[in-house]
Amino acid sequence: MPASALRQQTHTIIFGHETWGGRAFDIALIAAILASVAVVMLESVSGFRASHGPLLVSLEWLFTVGFTLEYVLRLWSVPRARDYARSFFGVVDLLAVLPTWLSLVVPGGQVLGVIRILRVVRVFRILKLAQYVGEAGILLDALRASRYKITVFLVTVVSATVCVGSVMFLVEGPEHGFANIPTSVYWAIVTLTTVGFGDITPQTPLGQFIASFIMILGYGIIAVPTGIVSAEIAWAARRKATDDLAPPLPGAPGRCTHCGRATHAPDARYCAGCGSSLQG
Repeated sequence: MPASALRQQTHTIIFGHETWGGRAFDIALIAAILASVAVVMLESVSGFRASHGPLLVSLEWLFTVGFTLEYVLRLWSVPRARDYARSFFGVVDLLAVLPTWLSLVVPGGQVLGVIRILRVVRVFRILKLAQYVGEAGILLDALRASRYKITVFLVTVVSATVCVGSVMFLVEGPEHGFANIPTSVYWAIVTLTTVGFGDITPQTPLGQFIASFIMILGYGIIAVPTGIVSAEIAWAARRKATDDLAPPLPGAPGRCTHCGRATHAPDARYCAGCGSSLQG
């Protein structure tokens, strides 16, 4: 078989999901990912590691070599390997194989292999659950639209915790557990988020008054990012609903059979909402 044809066939199997071979490969890949994550988790159990340590290590290296070969084939079969390597899935695929190889230099590094669980996101594409991809797009659009507001909110909160921590260090002092400003800032963060570990507590009346104020303020602060993101999600959902009901543009492909999106550019080959093919 010519190299170009073999490369194209490999690309169809690895990246495609319309053919029987592509779906079988994706299902086998997801099963291997889940099994490899289970191996990493079992290896962290001391009793299981003591009785089945050699088997777990062998399985981990078997999965790692297989995933490494798969990653190399992905780079080889795509037209632009650099673009794929920089994409979200490309980075995740690389991070899925690095921890075990890293363990040769840094003992215990293989536990980071649980990041492979991110690769099961492909199940949405395999099972043609494009409507879920569309809903995930709404959430991502909402988070992207609210990033500036959230950034301002976080900067304000961080500034407030630094100020409160410094005041508590002055009020309580090292004799009450507030040994330094960083420790006091840690207390302020724990108190403001209403976590309340209780490892450091104010003892003076003024310190307790400040702590009470911070606790009450924390309930109000928690609602701010929730409201920002919720408003953006509602706006993104309304925009998507309007787009779905809009008639197709003249000369453009018809409505996507997967997610129902109707508006596409006249020369579009893939859906702008879920990425499914518009051919036919």
